[in-house]
Amino acid sequence: MKAATPVLKDVVLVGAGHSHVTVLRMFGMKPIPGVRLTLISREVHTPYSGMLPGLIAGHYGFDDAHIDTGPLARFAGARLYQDEAVDLDLAGRHVICRRRPPVPYDLLSLNIGSTPNTADVPGASEHAIPVKPIDGFLRRFEALQARVLARKGRTAVALVGAGAGGVELLLAVEHRLRQAVTRAGFDASGLSFVLVSDVPDILPSFPAAFRARFHAVLAARGIAVITGAPVTRVEAGRLMLAGYGPLAADEILWTTQAAPARWLAKAGLPLEARGFLRVDQTLRVPGHDNVFAAGDTIAFSGRELPKSGVYAVRAGPALAENIRRTLTGRSLRRFRPQREALYLVSTGGRHAVGSRNGLVVEGDWVWRWKDWIDRRFMRKFNELPEMAPAPAAALPPLADREALKEISAIAMRCGGCGAKVGATVLSRALASIEPAARADVVVGLDAPDDAALVDVGGEQLSLQTVDYFRAIVDDPYTLGKIAANHSLGDVYAMGGEPQTALAIATVPYGLESKVEADLCAMMAGANEVLREAGCALVGGRRTRARLCRERARPGDGGATQRRSRARRWAHPHQAAGHGHAACRRHAWQGKGALGHGGDRSHDCVERQGGPNPAAARRPCRDRRDRVRSHRASHRDGARLRG
Repeated sequence: MKAATPVLKDVVLVGAGHSHVTVLRMFGMKPIPGVRLTLISREVHTPYSGMLPGLIAGHYGFDDAHIDTGPLARFAGARLYQDEAVDLDLAGRHVICRRRPPVPYDLLSLNIGSTPNTADVPGASEHAIPVKPIDGFLRRFEALQARVLARKGRTAVALVGAGAGGVELLLAVEHRLRQAVTRAGFDASGLSFVLVSDVPDILPSFPAAFRARFHAVLAARGIAVITGAPVTRVEAGRLMLAGYGPLAADEILWTTQAAPARWLAKAGLPLEARGFLRVDQTLRVPGHDNVFAAGDTIAFSGRELPKSGVYAVRAGPALAENIRRTLTGRSLRRFRPQREALYLVSTGGRHAVGSRNGLVVEGDWVWRWKDWIDRRFMRKFNELPEMAPAPAAALPPLADREALKEISAIAMRCGGCGAKVGATVLSRALASIEPAARADVVVGLDAPDDAALVDVGGEQLSLQTVDYFRAIVDDPYTLGKIAANHSLGDVYAMGGEPQTALAIATVPYGLESKVEADLCAMMAGANEVLREAGCALVGGRRTRARLCRERARPGDGGATQRRSRARRWAHPHQAAGHGHAACRRHAWQGKGALGHGGDRSHDCVERQGGPNPAAARRPCRDRRDRVRSHRASHRDGARLRG
């Protein structure tokens, strides 16, 4: 195995938009040694906007219309943080997230899409259903459909916004709801639909022939159209329209002109009048050589681009190339968006209308064409190319068949319980150990358990345990939380109350700033879990280890939580007492400082929800018997001495 290259530069991608998934794919196919990518995304499964209407209409399943960023991030050697950016620290070069510690970057790219512009209309935020961000719209639509069925189909649906996205979505919603109501056995004639717009006509940026086709489709479906009527206020169950009066609507969908993410206003980046992020013709933010952006959130300096996924897809390769050029010190290339994009807009069923350069076409074949284009795009990310792995080191000829079989099984082990030394091996190794005989050791190697118990006098026993994890996830913050939770499990399994913790963290070699960031994130995650358990982190030690992997895995390293606990002995399922006791340092990196002699079957059952009550009471009685016997011997000895 080749030694991994230390991390030299951190590239952080905020948002899993159409441009960023292309960046990940291109860097996966051609990585730069020493460059670590991190994707921060609100959702792991990011939707493809071109297939959202088909998903709503029922033509696609969830997986058809979503990109799973987990495999994509692994393909790119990138860390995946499921969180949401809420601010930037430009001076300190950190992304501020909602639920995790700040994420440091050397180069930043934003592809965060847009939000619905509901703030300008009173009541819209409270009573309308925004279509964007689209990663949450599917849940909102499912809730809408449930309400429609609860009303037995008697529902008035209004959609505000008459652009291509709004028209296509309303037709998909109409198609889906009529089918759902009919299948439920209700009368679909109780459904009504209306399209509302403040502009004089629908689809204002499209040719007249294109608009005429959709006027005919809407009329054929019984969908009313109200144009030139701005919404002045949204109330529960109705829209207030200028020059039109109130319009009853049980469900209101909102697809008006997009607005930028609100947190951009306080981030300190240059914005245009509407709040969108300014970028030059290389997609770089003016005045910030290490910040790029693409997609709906940008205001392109060359010309105004429609807020459409078509342009975000086209920007992906240019963004990836300019990020690469910035990292390698080369001049940037200009992004040249197409003048006239091809638009294929579905009509609810498997039928579509297309337009480009003034030419308008319509038919089922247009929908099949659109379907072929969309599925081809999705295959790029859901069917990733097989990259040639580095040649494995040849095993010496001394390895016989049994050795080869055992070695091959090692690669299949997980990083959690499967990474432990086997129960049989551990038991045999510990059997040869003769620890010093001490009267105060209640549970030790003579009868190994989840943790060691030491009698420190009084009503409390000291419980000692240690746990160790290698990196099983690519996020050091999450790894810290996992390690702390797993370590606390042995305390709880013995009926203990966690009091104090020592931590050992192993991180990869690298630049001090990178090591510091990973260590801070790891310890922040562990401490968060410990604080919730009322357990004080009182110290520890950290080490650095050289990685030996074909490709550097972000977050490689380990986290150990070492604990000594003091509490009154109690039933494992009862609340424990309190207090601190002297804790002795110990060096076992296994289950239990003085034992846990490989009872793997009990451990696995416990991880899956705990042993059955009968099985749980037996070890509990055994522990109590040992404690009572231990204390009885002390009392007898005291009487004899007396």
